[in-house]
Amino acid sequence: MKNLFRQINSRPVVKRIVICAAILFFGFAGMSLLAAFKKPPTEAKTEERPIRVEVLEVNAETVPVTITGYGETRALSTAVIAPEVTGKIVATHPRLETGEVIPAGEVLFKIDPRDYAANTANARATVRQLENTVLRLQKQYEIDRKRLKTLERNRDLAVGEFERLKTLLEKDAIGTRSGVDAAEKAANAATDQLDLMNQAIALYPIQIQEAKSGLAAGRAQLEIAKANLERCTVRAPFTGRISAEALELGLYVNPGYQAVTLANDAVLEILVPLDSRDARKWLRFDAQSGPATAWFQNLARTPSTVRWTESPATHAWEGFLDRVVKFDQETRTLTVAVKIPAANAVISDRTLPLVEGMFCSVEIPGLPMENVYRLPRWAVSFSNKVYTVQNNRLKTIAVTVVRSQGEETFVGAGLKPGDRVITTRLVDPLENSLLEIVASKS
Repeated sequence: MKNLFRQINSRPVVKRIVICAAILFFGFAGMSLLAAFKKPPTEAKTEERPIRVEVLEVNAETVPVTITGYGETRALSTAVIAPEVTGKIVATHPRLETGEVIPAGEVLFKIDPRDYAANTANARATVRQLENTVLRLQKQYEIDRKRLKTLERNRDLAVGEFERLKTLLEKDAIGTRSGVDAAEKAANAATDQLDLMNQAIALYPIQIQEAKSGLAAGRAQLEIAKANLERCTVRAPFTGRISAEALELGLYVNPGYQAVTLANDAVLEILVPLDSRDARKWLRFDAQSGPATAWFQNLARTPSTVRWTESPATHAWEGFLDRVVKFDQETRTLTVAVKIPAANAVISDRTLPLVEGMFCSVEIPGLPMENVYRLPRWAVSFSNKVYTVQNNRLKTIAVTVVRSQGEETFVGAGLKPGDRVITTRLVDPLENSLLEIVASKS
């Protein structure tokens, strides 16, 4: 009974096992059948993709250097016209206004001249009086010198008469003592007159010299009076533009009052600060001539181009490099002066002339760069490296940058003729990357 019971209880277990085995069998058979229908994937081929670039074949060349700076145009010379005498303004130029151009020699303004005219007349009369005094003393000197001979003769006669009467009285007892005394008195009087005349004649040269000195002082006063009278009329010292004026009729002015400011536009000037390194490398200097001084005496007068920054293409003028103005160690700049003659400041009737106040760029030709390679500015990295093509692979080369000028950079050491430099902008490319050249320039 126990065996029968066990057989009845084991039948569900066997049944489950058989069912599970059947499921596994049919599952495996289905998977095998599905796998038989599936095609194996195509094997992927690994292929390196090239970088498309443009290249430039470089060759050494000599390139002229242009040093560029900026500055404001100004008149080369400006004169502040101030009165030299005191007085009231009685007349002014009819076009005495800011911006007007006054020709040289025209009257700018007048100061009331009446007091100065009276001083001139008074000084002239004083001079004439002193001239007459000198003439009178000279004439009197000549007359007294002639009288001197007469007085000497009178003295000799008086002394002789005294000696004769004295001898007669003492030896021959002829005459009287009163007669001898009278003769002696006459002789003494004649001698005294002669001494006075000698004294006067000796003083005449001194008196004449004093009169001449007074005459010179009088003439100097007359010149001062005449100059002050002339200074009442103020004229333009040169043909100039009125840049400032502060005058009105009836205004009382003193010497030094800044009445009119004239700008001489015959020559314009621009002060241009340059980087001292550019100046050291590229500015042109002539051979030293004359005595050596510790300054930039031998700067070459190089023709330069001035362009108005607001219209550089249509407004350009020719000037020349004139001198070095100053060197500033703090900013490391060398300031040079570029002059533009007035004849060069006008291009045509349809364009504006170069005038004071315009902010301009200045192009100064410098020394040439020799054996350099011309590249676009973006072809050289900030670390002074370029990407080149060697066997269609990217090769990074360190170079020496000689100068950057506009959109171009000029390289010295590092490249050789025939090298192909990549001009396409690349961002951190892998070294030795495969390249595909899409455009090549030489």
